[in-house]
Amino acid sequence: MIKIPAPVRPAIAPIAIIAMAALALWLGPALPPSLAGLKEAGAYFVLLAGAGMSLWFNRGRAFVAAMSLLLAYAGYRIALDFGTGSFAARAVYTAVVLLVPLNMLVALLLPERGVSYHGDHRWLLVAAGEVLLVTWIASSGRSELSGVAWKEMLDHWLLRTPPTPLLGRIMFCAAFALAAWRAWPPPSQKQGAPVSPIAVGQAGALAAFFIGCEWAASQAVFGVFTAAAGVILIVAMLQESHRLAFNDELTGLPGRRALQEAMAGLGPTYVLAMADVDHFKSFNDTHGHDIGDQVLKLVAARLAEVEGGGRAFRYGGEEFTVLFADMTLDEAMPHLEDIRASVAAYRMAVRGDDRPKAKEQGKKLRAPDPEDSQPPDKILSVTISIGGAAPGDRANTPTQVLKAADEALYRAKRGGRNRVSK
Repeated sequence: MIKIPAPVRPAIAPIAIIAMAALALWLGPALPPSLAGLKEAGAYFVLLAGAGMSLWFNRGRAFVAAMSLLLAYAGYRIALDFGTGSFAARAVYTAVVLLVPLNMLVALLLPERGVSYHGDHRWLLVAAGEVLLVTWIASSGRSELSGVAWKEMLDHWLLRTPPTPLLGRIMFCAAFALAAWRAWPPPSQKQGAPVSPIAVGQAGALAAFFIGCEWAASQAVFGVFTAAAGVILIVAMLQESHRLAFNDELTGLPGRRALQEAMAGLGPTYVLAMADVDHFKSFNDTHGHDIGDQVLKLVAARLAEVEGGGRAFRYGGEEFTVLFADMTLDEAMPHLEDIRASVAAYRMAVRGDDRPKAKEQGKKLRAPDPEDSQPPDKILSVTISIGGAAPGDRANTPTQVLKAADEALYRAKRGGRNRVSK
């Protein structure tokens, strides 16, 4: 079986949704006349659901994306009533391919503060202003107030259509690149943060909507891919809520809720191990909470690399759990010992507040030549103690086995720490 890297997994859903939309258009049968309205109403329903879900989850960037797509779709459908070749349809189309990626680009540049930040609803004024502006431009030549200058402006080579004008493609590329950067930031910026499903969803929604805009002459293609963009946003928000509910934000490991679900599906043979950072409280008090968080990330990263099919969870505080399904305790012990040794052998360089944060400057300070290299202010090491247990006479259920593993952990602590006990 092909193992998909964890950072790539959030992109699977957007790619699959876009592929299914394409297959539905290519292979799907034509709807009967009684159901033909679903092609138009479907996009409205999906985008309204996406906007409502973003309000419920208070996800500002997702709300901007869903509302921009909804207004764009509704505006273009209304403009088509004046004729596919009319100036109104052309003007609205041009505005759509510019404003949707622009709105999402601005939302990505601003910090995520939810839909309403201290009662600030300026986004409502922005949306209303965009609708009025597009309406005014689309009515060019129909009244003295609108004038005819807009017709000449849309003939500029940057705004010529179809397909998507060059300026629109630039906007799409810029917004897509920023969404991808938000989802997969470079290592120097990431600092252990997990992949953001919302950012991945925004990138996927932009890709789907761009495809719809490229073939906007076909109302079916435009409707299906706009709806696909809405579905991608909804799936991204569900993935984000699942991640927040089941994954630990600091370490990126699955949390206790995920552990409980995994324990519920265990068979008769398994191993549960409890790991604890030795002297963590005094370490935290001496070096500060920031360094303490780095220690937890370090331990979590080592536990996540456990072999033998083991799976690591953050149980809470400085405690972690490792689960081995379909393995005996004797088989699991060498893997737990390897993890303990890996943590103990790691040396963490702690630098002062005056040290540069930039990656390139840090490399210069760690140059191979001792004369050119600036040593760290402090070298710290950390150890962990581990207790393992398996089902037996006194522990029949996963909850009892976990308690037995906790008791084994304290035997390791009493035995001198930095060891594995069973």
